[in-house]
Amino acid sequence: MGPSGSGKSTLAHCINALIPCSIPGDITGELTVAGLHPQEAGVAGMAKKVGTVLQDTDGQFIGLTVGEDLAFALENDMVPHEEMHRRVAEVADTVQLTPFLDDPPGALSGGQKQRVSMGGVLVDDVEILVFDEPLANLDPATGKSTIELIDRLCRERHTTVLIVEHRLEDVLHCDVDRIIVVGEGRIVCDLAPDALLCGDTLERQGIREPLYLTAVKHAMGTTGSIRPEDHPQHIDTMNLEPYRSAVTEWYQKMPERTASAKGDPLLEVRNLTFRYDAFSRTVLKQVSCTICRGELVSLVGKNGAGKSTLASLICGFYKIQPGCGSILLDGRDISPLSIMERGERIGLVMQNPNQMISKPMIMEEVGLGLTVRGMPEEEVHTRTEQALKICGLYPYRHWPIGALSFGQKKRVTIASILVMEPELLILDEPTAGQDYRHYTEIMEFLKQLHDQTGLTMLMITHDMHLMLEYTDRVLVLADGELLKDTKPSDVLTDPATAAAACLKETSLYALALRCGIDDPAAFTERFIQYERSIGHQHGWQT
Repeated sequence: MGPSGSGKSTLAHCINALIPCSIPGDITGELTVAGLHPQEAGVAGMAKKVGTVLQDTDGQFIGLTVGEDLAFALENDMVPHEEMHRRVAEVADTVQLTPFLDDPPGALSGGQKQRVSMGGVLVDDVEILVFDEPLANLDPATGKSTIELIDRLCRERHTTVLIVEHRLEDVLHCDVDRIIVVGEGRIVCDLAPDALLCGDTLERQGIREPLYLTAVKHAMGTTGSIRPEDHPQHIDTMNLEPYRSAVTEWYQKMPERTASAKGDPLLEVRNLTFRYDAFSRTVLKQVSCTICRGELVSLVGKNGAGKSTLASLICGFYKIQPGCGSILLDGRDISPLSIMERGERIGLVMQNPNQMISKPMIMEEVGLGLTVRGMPEEEVHTRTEQALKICGLYPYRHWPIGALSFGQKKRVTIASILVMEPELLILDEPTAGQDYRHYTEIMEFLKQLHDQTGLTMLMITHDMHLMLEYTDRVLVLADGELLKDTKPSDVLTDPATAAAACLKETSLYALALRCGIDDPAAFTERFIQYERSIGHQHGWQT
């Protein structure tokens, strides 16, 4: 673990020989992996010992079917056909992909794609598995099952596993032997989880600790600290006796979270049903919901639930067939509007900013939407500068976009939408793959933007903490149907809803129950309220 840019991925690339064989650089010191020197063995040689599963699984597929992809390494080694089929079938069973061997990898869900990538490296019977942010694009329940599968592979195959990941609490769902924290290119610490979680290393390095530990520390205040012998790695097995009364008293003293006032309806989705063609499954089934002016709403659900499809229909990328529902903006049906006309009122910020950027300079990129609409140059300049000031990018207005960090690029894409003065802003996974500092930076910026402008926002996310802390209401999609439209805390303290939507109950829910608090939803809300109050005191916005 470690902040973005601390050297985690660089270390992983040294282990599998991508550095220096594919990515050049100066190396001093010595590195041995399974008795080999990566610099000498090369990428192909190390691939026999080290299997790497990338964050972007789509970039790792080779075959046209799952079976072909799993067999790729064996084909290169000229393994006899009979042996190849046996080993592919064995690996497919291990990663639970046997029913999908004839399917194209690109058609699978996010979790299934992860398993194809895993199978592709396991077929070589590697000794070491390296996972680069395996949970970044997965819904909570799929992330949980992925960690369980990795844990099973580690135990049953006696494989050494190295996981690079920002979502610590999700990784700790299963036992971890050690946590190595990297900071500014150095090993900050190398400890067992129980020892690390009791110190302040995670906080100093800008890494989010498990939520239940944060709540216990808030409750304890300066009166005590968490002890390693109480085994804080898991909320289910942690000894809470020394902390239970403090947590209960803290909860009772905390004020209730106040709900934001709703404005008039801005976007209305009525009985929306959609399928991509006559032969495909129905992606959305009779979905109806309303988003009011000035609201911050999250849209959650498992991979493939229909979240992105709903956003695409709102933006006009897909057409609604006659008799399959309608979408209204300010009370008017928007089906006659083109994508360009909708884009003037509804802005979409994609997950990857690089997919939205087409100009080399910041000023050009942010003003592009106005320029192509034929707006006078002076007005384009004025509105572009105003958007850059709102997004905190004005000092960099003459910079090339290539010189910006990922988070700054994200702000550029938001500015390029804000300059159009939309009524509704849709953000697809605004914090995916971000460390805690960048996550907080982006979300506090969006919250500040909302508070200053009153802009209505819909956030598509797998991040349950984002949903809890920053949004007032949550829409839960499951198998194309709207399962819930309620407060965020109600969703993550309802086991039935969490299971149906492939979400995961928050550890605050488990903490509340184990401390004898009969209203876990209220406990969760008060925790979030307290976090927001001390967050502003500590100057998150800076």
